Amino acid sequence: MILYGAPNPAPNPRRVRIFLAEKGIDLRETQVDMMKREHKSAEFRAKNSMGQLPALELDDGTCIAETVAICRYFDETNPKPPMFGVTPVEKALVDMWVRRTEFTVMMPVGNFWRHAHPRTAALLTQFKEFGESNKEIYRGAQRYLDRELDGKAWLAGERYSMADICLLTTVDFADWIGLPLEDEHSNLRAWHARASARPSATA
Repeated sequence: MILYGAPNPAPNPRRVRIFLAEKGIDLRETQVDMMKREHKSAEFRAKNSMGQLPALELDDGTCIAETVAICRYFDETNPKPPMFGVTPVEKALVDMWVRRTEFTVMMPVGNFWRHAHPRTAALLTQFKEFGESNKEIYRGAQRYLDRELDGKAWLAGERYSMADICLLTTVDFADWIGLPLEDEHSNLRAWHARASARPSATA
């Protein structure tokens, strides 16, 4: 199989690399040059019609895109350690926090990146006032997460999970584009320190 990805700071390929590291799966990433727009080429779109990274091409030619879908495939084929929960409640909570991370945290970060960051100005029409407004939305997301992490080691409970991977890659990317974690959120910062200390975080 072939895993197509891109180096840091791209957050989505990093999600899969962290997941594989947690699983102990050794699968070399085949890098696609995003700066050269290789992910938008006809050849790559034949594998992922959205022209996005990462993508996983199986031995039979089946191509799986979207980070959570790719990671679910590996969780099914390599079930230990479980990264999507074990009990029905754990599985539901992981799904809940993955979705909350996508909508509550990644959405304002992505909107700021697309509409207010100078690196994306040449790639699309920016609505800078809208982009800048997402700074405060992201600050609100931090306040929410800080409350939710009170007394919790990990986002979905006692076990490090896909939800934590999604959040870690998002807040690290946010920091890279100029949206840092604020010092006042001690629970969130303690969670970030724990997640960052895991060997997989260097993937």
